[in-house]
Amino acid sequence: MTARVLIVAGSDSGGGAGIQADIKTVTMLGGHAMTAITAITAQNTLGVQAVHPIPTAMVLAQIDSVAGDIGVDAVKIGMIGSAETAAAVAERLAQPDLAQAAVVFDPVMVATSGSVLADAPTIAAFRALLRRAMVATPNLPELDALGGEEAVLAHGCSLLVKGGHAEGETVIDRLLEADEGDVARWEAPRIATPHSHGTGCTLASAIATGLAQGMPLEPAIARARDFVRLALLDAPGLGQGHGPMGQQNVRNDGLFTGPALNQMTLPADDYGTSVAFYKQLGLTQIVDSPSNGYARFEAANGVTLSIHVGDGEPGGATTYLESGALDAWVAYLARRGVTFDQMPKDEEWGWREARLADPAGNRLCLYQAGEYRRYPPWRL
Repeated sequence: MTARVLIVAGSDSGGGAGIQADIKTVTMLGGHAMTAITAITAQNTLGVQAVHPIPTAMVLAQIDSVAGDIGVDAVKIGMIGSAETAAAVAERLAQPDLAQAAVVFDPVMVATSGSVLADAPTIAAFRALLRRAMVATPNLPELDALGGEEAVLAHGCSLLVKGGHAEGETVIDRLLEADEGDVARWEAPRIATPHSHGTGCTLASAIATGLAQGMPLEPAIARARDFVRLALLDAPGLGQGHGPMGQQNVRNDGLFTGPALNQMTLPADDYGTSVAFYKQLGLTQIVDSPSNGYARFEAANGVTLSIHVGDGEPGGATTYLESGALDAWVAYLARRGVTFDQMPKDEEWGWREARLADPAGNRLCLYQAGEYRRYPPWRL
């Protein structure tokens, strides 16, 4: 059954954040997006020019409409509009038809441009939403406004502390649980781009989609982070300020739990002739390493094909199957008698790989690459 995600948030007329970013994210990850719009904004990449809150009764009417007919598996809450709406939405989410839905609360207070989107009474009213949430996803300034880690965890929800506003070249995100402290931690190089409008909305919606699909919280966060990073790398470069991300351009890079056929390596005996042949076919060359006899090409749908001089006999090949959960996948297969020539191992090019052969002796590589699937450091 398709995962049903209700988004309670404001509209961004520029399409970079808010409801618009949420719908793109849920759709790209395979869910069905429904909305209860809390505010209409006149907004672009340069800032927010006007905000019109939607009356609380109309917000509730939207929730009632979709919950009563379609049903809801998970709820993502973003810009809430007013203290009255925050309290009313929290009360509505406690009612029996929504009580089992996983709630992801992104306490939106300030837009990427710096515009204030929540006043002090509204921030105070967030307490009721925190009590209902499975997980809250504040950035560092929002976490400070909520009173810090202990204050948020006191409401009983999990807390994902996003590190994007911290200094340094490494972004660190931490998942905390009440009485347990840090239970998971993710680190990744900072992506230098001005086109980061909607990162928080996108992350929260991606987490909600994973929860709606039955994923545990940690894998849902891990996949959501991969999606956000790929959307940042795929940003279309629109506008004169903080531009939108490229959710619509994210393909199947590391977002599967596996297996996904994404890559084949074919033996070659002449590097230059083979490179010219595949470029003539219309593939885009993305790796050029003549000293290693290795080149990789990308097709229009993101699937890649490589040639490697001296790698096997002519007519042979290595098939690559991608997974977002390689170690769990390999452990599952090993328990059922599958023999591996190489168990999961981090390779110097950024992938984690396991290797084996099929009953006929054909070579297989099971791998996990995440964002390095399409954006490795050595890409042309």
